[in-house]
Amino acid sequence: MASLPLLVVKIGGNVIDAPPLLAQFLTDFAALPNPKVLVHGGGKLATRLAEQLGLEVKMHNGRRITDRDTLDVAVMTYAGLANKNMVAGLQARGCAALGLTGADLDLIRSERRPVKDGIDYGFVGDVRHVHAPALAGLLASGCTPVLAPLTHDGTGQLLNTNADTIASEVAVALAAHLGQASLLFCFEKKGVLANAQDDDSVIAHIDPDYYARLKADGVVHSGMLPKLDNAFAAIARGVRAVYIFQAEALAHFGKPNFVGTQIAPAR
Repeated sequence: MASLPLLVVKIGGNVIDAPPLLAQFLTDFAALPNPKVLVHGGGKLATRLAEQLGLEVKMHNGRRITDRDTLDVAVMTYAGLANKNMVAGLQARGCAALGLTGADLDLIRSERRPVKDGIDYGFVGDVRHVHAPALAGLLASGCTPVLAPLTHDGTGQLLNTNADTIASEVAVALAAHLGQASLLFCFEKKGVLANAQDDDSVIAHIDPDYYARLKADGVVHSGMLPKLDNAFAAIARGVRAVYIFQAEALAHFGKPNFVGTQIAPAR
């Protein structure tokens, strides 16, 4: 396991919601020779089920507000439908996947986010601890953990937690425990775009100063903000490299024809 860098790969909900894209992603992910952890979202699945149940979907700055009914929907979709479909797909491709939430093996503890500036996120958790030795043990045994975006507070309460945050925190914890880790965000775009209307306007490198300008100019916003915030936090806390790219490019990762955005530390 030590001969190849550990990869923490996060897959976005838009890819999960497109069966052909998800099937190809699972094939490419299973083929990675590296020890790896998969973190997934599933927001579109949760949104669709919530709407079918007549529940209002509320968001703030790209993050889901989670009341008790919405939490039930999140558990059903994230830990159930999304997670187990991906685990089954990986098993079919020869990858010994194990589906987990943060409550399993006490992997990820969070605390409920406090009300701030009048915004109550409900049953949303902010990560406080990742049990890296347990994850490392699973990896050492040949398992590939597949983490749903749910954590717990240690008192029996499940909490909905941003999947990008989980991926970042897991990468940071494993980097500290194992000595290295890289973080890969796979979603439906080719990378961070300079022009939202031009899918080929991929920004190859973003450092903190450039990120500040992109935010001020409104180039990056909404759901891209937590993704980039988590990417920079991971780099600052010891993760070796962070990449943001289209899921279909996973097969080309590390090769000359790879296209994506690399998050760079401050110069």
